[in-house]
Amino acid sequence: MSGFLQQVLQGLSTGAIYASLALALVLIYQFTGIVNFAQGELAMFSAYIAWQFTAAGLPFWLALVLTLVVSFAGGMLIERVIIRPVEGAPELTLVIVTVGLFIFVNAAAGWIWSFLIKDFPNPFPSGAFEVGGVSVGFQTLGVFAVVGIVMGLLYLLFQHTKIGLGMRAVATNPVSARLVGIRVGLTLALGWGLAATVGAVSGVLVAPLLFLEPNMMGGVLIYAFAAATLGGFDSPAGAVAGGLIVGVAETLAGAYVGVIGSDLKVGVPLVIILGVLLLRPQGLFGRAVVERA
Repeated sequence: MSGFLQQVLQGLSTGAIYASLALALVLIYQFTGIVNFAQGELAMFSAYIAWQFTAAGLPFWLALVLTLVVSFAGGMLIERVIIRPVEGAPELTLVIVTVGLFIFVNAAAGWIWSFLIKDFPNPFPSGAFEVGGVSVGFQTLGVFAVVGIVMGLLYLLFQHTKIGLGMRAVATNPVSARLVGIRVGLTLALGWGLAATVGAVSGVLVAPLLFLEPNMMGGVLIYAFAAATLGGFDSPAGAVAGGLIVGVAETLAGAYVGVIGSDLKVGVPLVIILGVLLLRPQGLFGRAVVERA
């Protein structure tokens, strides 16, 4: 039993990282209706920025704060320069733009920092303690704490600030929001900046577990898409729940399903995506879209 609980705990820790990137995907989709295929690469680029700050001698947590500021500004700049000119374009155009952004950011990271693998500093202690026969690592607790803080700050932003209420209004009905005086263009840029910031947290959490290199977020993005699809692309809380479920499902499948093992675990999110799209396209916590003739 303790072995099973250990696998569940490991899955929850991994799922929390998937949840943070899925949350960034959902935030952009809520504000603009765009599925951002470049979200993982933006998170990777932010991880490189954090690494550059630490390599310059800054303490990790100060480097993280500066990275979040740069990521927020970068997200707003991307919305203004790349996304806004194609606002209202057909969905295929928007997909092509985000895929192009994916390729550009990946190549830019390789050009600036090279494609050689780099070590990323781990901000959490490497030890662990036991509870009921289950080993709980400080890394796991740190990941839970960071993701929990992000969720709490987002809740406070959207529920108890004027900016958050304006962002919710734009996400619900941009036309009505513009009529009551909300600056929709600025709010959309803030949404992209916020999503880039949340994605940066995901990149910084992933980098110590993997080696830092330009392609490190490719697999994580697949799991994040599965999490957002499972939870619902219009539900931030659903994205977090979906990330935790995907993380546990992947870990248990790899540990207890012999056919899958550690090599085929990447097939788990694909099965989840297909299953959800066939059985409940809006996700577990999403709302079905009703169109009137």
